[in-house]
Amino acid sequence: MGGGVAGMAAACALAEAGMRVQLAERRSYLGGRASSFLHPGVGEVIDNCQHVLIGRCTSLIDLYRRLRVLDSIRWYDRFTFLTPGGPPTVIEPGPLPAPFHSTLAFLRAPAFSFKDKLAIARGLSAFMPGLPPDSAENFLHWLLRHGQTSNSIARFWKPVLVSALNEDLDRISVHYAAKVFRESFLLSPQSGRMGIPAIPLSELYGTATGYLRDRGSEVHLRTSVDSIAPTPTGGWLTTTGNPEIPAIPSDAVVLALSFEATAALLPALPQNPASQALTTDLAQFEHSPITGIHLWFDREITDYDHAVLLDTTIQWMFNKSRLQPAHRIPAVGGSAGSYLELVVSASRSLVPMQRQPIIDLALQELAQFFPAVAQAKLLKAAVVKEVRATYSVRPLLDKIRPSSASPWPGVFLAGDWIATGWPATMEGATRSGYLAASAVTNALGAPQTFLAPELPAAGLMRLFPRTS
Repeated sequence: MGGGVAGMAAACALAEAGMRVQLAERRSYLGGRASSFLHPGVGEVIDNCQHVLIGRCTSLIDLYRRLRVLDSIRWYDRFTFLTPGGPPTVIEPGPLPAPFHSTLAFLRAPAFSFKDKLAIARGLSAFMPGLPPDSAENFLHWLLRHGQTSNSIARFWKPVLVSALNEDLDRISVHYAAKVFRESFLLSPQSGRMGIPAIPLSELYGTATGYLRDRGSEVHLRTSVDSIAPTPTGGWLTTTGNPEIPAIPSDAVVLALSFEATAALLPALPQNPASQALTTDLAQFEHSPITGIHLWFDREITDYDHAVLLDTTIQWMFNKSRLQPAHRIPAVGGSAGSYLELVVSASRSLVPMQRQPIIDLALQELAQFFPAVAQAKLLKAAVVKEVRATYSVRPLLDKIRPSSASPWPGVFLAGDWIATGWPATMEGATRSGYLAASAVTNALGAPQTFLAPELPAAGLMRLFPRTS
């Protein structure tokens, strides 16, 4: 139940294991929050927000391999940080062994002073031996306690982490902050490379429908869950809001829903102390928003595929004309137009703002990095606010994240919010689906493991024990 990344991962794994799967999704498409749609205001297919992955996302890469869309991911080893009017800072691997493979690039980085670089090196070195446990301390407090400069926080720690975890530094768990930096900057060059889909997200994940049907399973779109009840024979009967498929009998059920949708469904299930505890835990989850600003210009604005934008509200620029060539708009006046997506993570300040002020702010800030904006004509624009984009990775959140097991035998949980060892990411969602699929096969007497092997550490990082 649920056709987001978690539900697709569970369904595809179980279908590959020879089980007949019924995948039900209330929307008219698969992908959940990782999807695209035809925006009526601009007449263009756009992603609901920009999604990326890193090389460490081995289970997500495994899912892409299953769906035969791995070739639709473009990989990057270079990260460009831009300051208004200043020279670019390029962080990329060099000849030194991990964890020092990016050291030479950091030493050359004009965005950071020598004092900043010493502070960053000192901070990153704290994560070399392993990940600190989840505690009540937030990451901003940790940074200040470890002597980070204001500039290193503003130009390195904050843009990387807010983009990766979609939360403000003073609301982020130290454990998951450390995980991001250890695996993106220290573990190995391959671990930290960034993958960006080269096709719209719904096209990327829509291939799951054919994958499942080819293996004797079914996909039911526009099919919501009304209730789930045990049957006398030990199975489950799921009633839906789809009149064509009013009920689905099954031996097992995977609830691959958001935490709030799962919480709404709990009263319809048999009650017991464990279900009451789950209800209490789910009530403590919170959301964090992302805002995507889509701009179409009559000319080329930049030849960067993507860049981190520093000292502004906008945090990332993705050049969709280059990343997804099908989005390249027709030539205007002899010049090729361009389509950019700007991303603001943890965008609470933008949520109450109207569309036009957000566009005006974006154009003003974008012109500080790319002078061509001042001469360009804005052809159209769209603002997409995902108010419930991710859950907030707060300190001590792991204490309330449930496992794939549920309070009911034969019912299993999936979703990026369950205990996977990962934060709110596509990798976390995929792992949750694979863990739920393993739990199903174990319960039905044919145990299998679906999680992909971890990416090995490289260089000197092999001297340290592997962390989850």
